[in-house]
Formats: sequence, C-alpha cells, structure tokens
Amino acid sequence: MLIKVPSASHFGLDSIGVEVEINLANRGLPGFDIVGLPDKAVDESKERVRTAIINSGVEFPQKKITVNLAPADIPKEGSFYDLPIAVGILAAILQFEIPSRSLFFGEVSLDGSLRHTKGALLFALFARKAGFEHLFLPLPSANEAAIIRGIHVHPVENLQEIVVHLKGENEISPIEYQDDFSEIIPQAEFNMEEILGQEKAKRAVEIAAAGGHNILLMGSPGAGKTMLARAIPGILPLLSEEESLEVTKICSAAGIIPPGGSLVRLRPFRAPHHTISQIGLTGGGSRPQPGEITLSHRGVLFLDEFNEFPRSVLESLRQPLEDGEVTISRSRERVTYPSRFMLVASANPCPCGYLNHSKKPCICSPREIERYRKRVSGPILDRIDIHIEVPDVDIRDLAQDSRAAKFVEASDVIKDRVMKARHLQEKRFHSDRIHTNAEMKNVHIKKHCSLPLEAQQMLAKAAAAFHVSARSYFKLIKIARTIADLEGASSIGVPHLAEALQYRSRVYDAV
Repeated sequence: MLIKVPSASHFGLDSIGVEVEINLANRGLPGFDIVGLPDKAVDESKERVRTAIINSGVEFPQKKITVNLAPADIPKEGSFYDLPIAVGILAAILQFEIPSRSLFFGEVSLDGSLRHTKGALLFALFARKAGFEHLFLPLPSANEAAIIRGIHVHPVENLQEIVVHLKGENEISPIEYQDDFSEIIPQAEFNMEEILGQEKAKRAVEIAAAGGHNILLMGSPGAGKTMLARAIPGILPLLSEEESLEVTKICSAAGIIPPGGSLVRLRPFRAPHHTISQIGLTGGGSRPQPGEITLSHRGVLFLDEFNEFPRSVLESLRQPLEDGEVTISRSRERVTYPSRFMLVASANPCPCGYLNHSKKPCICSPREIERYRKRVSGPILDRIDIHIEVPDVDIRDLAQDSRAAKFVEASDVIKDRVMKARHLQEKRFHSDRIHTNAEMKNVHIKKHCSLPLEAQQMLAKAAAAFHVSARSYFKLIKIARTIADLEGASSIGVPHLAEALQYRSRVYDAV
C-alpha cells in the first residue's frame, strides 16, 4: 500500500515541496528505511515515529516500510518530517484518507505528542504560495504559522488527536492568530539620560539611528562608547509590517522564535564577541545557515573592540554592507540571505587606548599604533558613514548636580525625533522599495537630494580638500538628508551639509 503525504523543505528563506511517500509491503523481511538523501536527524525519525505510534496505542506493523522523500536528489534535513511519516503509516494501518490540499510538518516526541519545530512561518508562506488550504503542525508552533492569512492552521497536540480528526470523528479547529503587539515595550540596556557629556557623540548616534547609517565610535577606555551603542535600541522605532515579516522569516529559519511566538516587532540588536569566525558572522556551514549579519537584518550589529576582530572577518563585511545581502555558495546549494543592518563599531585609538587623552599619556610607539590601525582596512572604513570621536569625560560632569547632568535628554525624547525622521523617509521611499536614507542608491539621491548651488560648491571644495572617494561623496549627501529630516526640512540646506562634513573626518586616521 502506497500513501503520499505533502510536506516541504527549506533552502535558506525559500521552500520547495516535498512529497513523503510511504509504502508498506507484505513481502520481504520487516524493516523501516528512509531514502531521498536524508540527514542524520531525518534518518532517526524511524525510531521516533515507531515509538510514538506504539505509545499512542496503535500496533506498529511488522512489514517492510519504505519512506521516500521526493524529489530524491535534494538533501533533506531536520526533524519536521516526523509528522508526515507518522500520518502516512497511521493512514495505512487505520485505513483513512489523507485530505487533499493539506500540508503536514512537525517533530514527534516518543510519547506521541508534537514538539515546537522551527520554520513554521516558512511552511505557512509556502503553503499559501503553493495553493494548500490546510496546514497541520505542532500546537506550540501554530501561532507563528497563523501570521499568514489565507490558510487554515490546525494546531496538533499529539498523534491520537490528528488521527481522530483525519477519520472525521472530532475536528481540530483552525487557530486564530494572537498578536502580542500591545505588550511590546522596547528595552535598552542604557538610557541616553544616563550618559553625561558626549553631546556631539549622542547627536551623531541620533543621526545614525534616524537614517540607518553605519557609525564608528572612537575613544579611550571608559569614555562611554559601549554605553552609547547599547542605548541605541531605546531610540529606534518598532519594525514596520513589511520589515517585521522579513525579520520574522529569518528568526523562523534560525529557530529562535519561542513556542507560541508571533511577529517580531523589535529591531534586532546583535553584539558578537571579537573571537567570532567568518562563518559565524556572515553565515555558512555545509548547509548554509544565517550568520550574525543576517540575524541583525533591519536592526543593529554592534562590533565592540573593532580592531580586535580578525582582519579576514572584517573584510567579509564589504559586500554585505554595500549590497544589503550575502550569498553563500556550497557544492550542492547556493543561498542568499538579507543583511541590511546598521553597523555600530567602537574602537580605541591605539593599543593602550590613551592616545590624545587629556590626562593619561599614551605608551604606544608609532609603529605599534600603525600596526594596530592597519587591522581595519580603508575600504571597510570608507563604508562607514559617520566617524565620531568620543573624548574622555571630566569627572566633574558625572556628578548628579553638574551642569551636564541638567541638560541631558532621555531616550524617549530622542526616539520621537528619530521616529518622525523615519516616517518622512517611509513616505519618501514608498515606491522605491527601500526604507532609510542609508539605503539610497545614486538614482535615489538624484531624485530626492537636490542641493542648492551654495551647498554644491561647499561639497565640491570639501571633496577636493579631503580627497574623498565617490562613495564618501554620496554618503555625505545621505547624512545631510537625514539631518534635514530630523529638522523636518523639505530640502537639504548648507547647515545640514556643513554638519554632515563633520562626521566624515576620519578620526581613525587622526594622530
């Protein structure tokens, strides 16, 4: 007897249909084989499914069972084939029909219950695209799949429940999506009002957050670079509907959405240690998995101690920073992941950290400083929009009754300005398929960033004086556009461009 159960397989953020064919033969020795290029997790389904069926009160057949995952020339991995395999065997034993236009996936526990399984959103997207009407999956993963409208998502607790449903005795009602959007309160490790002094650096961080610009914070130890970076989530707006779906797809593929999870609304903030490998940062593996640059898509990638990262790791950021995506090629597959993130880097000016410090002398030799700074290449620095120096803070400014403490702004106040600027950008780029000023290409700059004659002359003189690259030239215009948005100005003025020029001075190269 041959039973066919529809399922799917993932390749990056894309899916293809997989037909799970189960054949129970009376001839031959009893056995249980899975073919179709299964990995170890799929091959171990045999023992999980066998034990789950027995513990569900059904006698396991003593026949030769062959399971084929078609198409057979594509590698299969994961535990989500457990449910379609179990349903196929149970259909052969108990003589019920597999409903048409129905998709099955989920990991089966030894007691017959179903476990939370990653990739539910990707399965739901595939089901809708492929024309399926019903999706059967574990109860803990059901709300994630129910995000997608147009299909009936049936939450399954155990094998007994799905057997009763498929036999027509007791229906599993489709689940309604439950969004916990109202309970989302963005949390940041630090509030901007906790950071005393550093007004210029805070202004640069605000501009970076408003336009999605990359930023480099350069300063001595203890100046507040890490606090500034970790306060950024508190001034960023929530993800838009389109951005939220993009980020949730990535989280679903990576398996980091918890049971009962819903759309991801908060912007990611990833801060990998400087010992991270190139694969850990950009993604990869024998079956390409998303790396930190993809997990920080539409959010922040914070690289603390920038100079301590291996140069080869930092060089791998070149193409993702430019294109907003990373392509990982392996012998059997090629996967493209999105990587449109805001890079926030912090670095010391020298190995000891006290170059140009107002009170502590630097003990590094010129050769040591040169070697230290060469760990980060010019092309990487050129891709960072804003370069800002974070000077050491006078201890007197840290007192609660100091003048600096009386004029600080809380993150909520800054966030309001950032959200207004982002709203202007969303309206501006609604037909351009981009979201922020940092994403603009030359065609967008020509369309949305006209400069008055005086500003053009200023920019031309600055470009000639500082020998800026073509990339830096256009980055200056993008930063000026963001500064204008923060003021609510419809066009870029000379003051906006003048301020932008301050943030492109290469503090990294200054000695």
